[in-house]
Amino acid sequence: MKNKKISEWSKLDNAAKIFPANSKKSDTKVFRFACELFDTVDPQVLQQALDITLEAFPLYQSVIKSGLFWHYFEKSRFKAVVAEETLPPCSTLYDKNNKTLLFRVMYYRKRISFEAYHALADGAGALQFFRTLIFHYITIKYKYALRDKSPVLDIEASKTQKQDDSFQKYYKDEKDFYRKKRIKAYKIKGAKIPEYRIRIIEGVIPVDEILPKVKEYKTSLTIFLAAILMCAINEEIPARLKRKPVVLNIPVNLRNYYSSQTARNFFGVINVDYDFSKGNDELTEVIEVLKKKFKENLTPDVMARRINKLASLEHNYILRVIPLIIKNLILKTAYAIADKSYSSTLSNVGVINMPDDIKPFIYSFDVFVSTDKIQACVNSFENTLRISFTSAFASTEIQRRFFKTLTDMGITVTIESNIIDDELEVL
Repeated sequence: MKNKKISEWSKLDNAAKIFPANSKKSDTKVFRFACELFDTVDPQVLQQALDITLEAFPLYQSVIKSGLFWHYFEKSRFKAVVAEETLPPCSTLYDKNNKTLLFRVMYYRKRISFEAYHALADGAGALQFFRTLIFHYITIKYKYALRDKSPVLDIEASKTQKQDDSFQKYYKDEKDFYRKKRIKAYKIKGAKIPEYRIRIIEGVIPVDEILPKVKEYKTSLTIFLAAILMCAINEEIPARLKRKPVVLNIPVNLRNYYSSQTARNFFGVINVDYDFSKGNDELTEVIEVLKKKFKENLTPDVMARRINKLASLEHNYILRVIPLIIKNLILKTAYAIADKSYSSTLSNVGVINMPDDIKPFIYSFDVFVSTDKIQACVNSFENTLRISFTSAFASTEIQRRFFKTLTDMGITVTIESNIIDDELEVL
């Protein structure tokens, strides 16, 4: 009986703790993965696939509850049911006054969408769930077409490994006297879209067109796109504010640095900056500066400091005994301070792989997030790269400049967008 009680609840990982205190209508802390298929989605098959997937990801059956000192996950009896998509993208999932599951699975015509609350998982963790869901959907629906084949998904983590709190696993009780000077970044401003809605603008690009251009600049895809985004933002900065640097927040998958297969949060962030008032505004120069800053930040020591900083919150005795209501105020203040330190975010999810036998049924994948700023998410599947901008702002000038830079290089960019106004705004 005792063991049963223990398995009914679990702690939020250390990166997740900040989200309940800072979720709001203007930024729900929800992200979405979507998969476009070649055939119309069958809801009954999708429900079967979801039921099977949840058996391998038991944490997804949880709700968040508030304790005296911390929020925690508690296993719920709620049934996860697929639904036709009717809600605006990245609508609220966590509501302290209304306990619900922290994810949803939806369908619309040929598209399957999966949205998750960030306290439940990061992008890499949630992608494990989504890939598993799509795998089961296709193998069930097309079992006759696949009867002579044996597709296998390359996720071998056990249930226990998926639920690992890797921040605690790799935490070292070491004093960290390193304090990086905080930069006050240029803050993008402008009229917001009404009713806390977000605009989604996606650029679809052939991988075999953009990678040769990246190689010309002798850099990585992430740095190449980060530099272009910085230059696009700079073009919109008023002259009187040019003294403030453009700073990008770059999420980092810590699984690339540590042996972890967790499906929960296990990410770090680095901030990279460029001061256009002092440096050259040529793309080549921005790329060279970013290459140095990425190299300085993407080291085992810097990543270890990130883990220790987050995990130390739970090991700090004074902070542990502070009531949750006070902790929430502290976390809101800390988040507000950090929010001023960057202008925008660029997140590269990377290549989304599926078994070869499954690929012929899939047209595309994409990913984007809620934001009260402007944020870009990048992923690729087969020969298609998708760069998805989500923005709370009415203006689309930054996105327009970003994609125009690519087209001016001779790269083919096809623009897709959700409809916010009566007419689709043309870039």
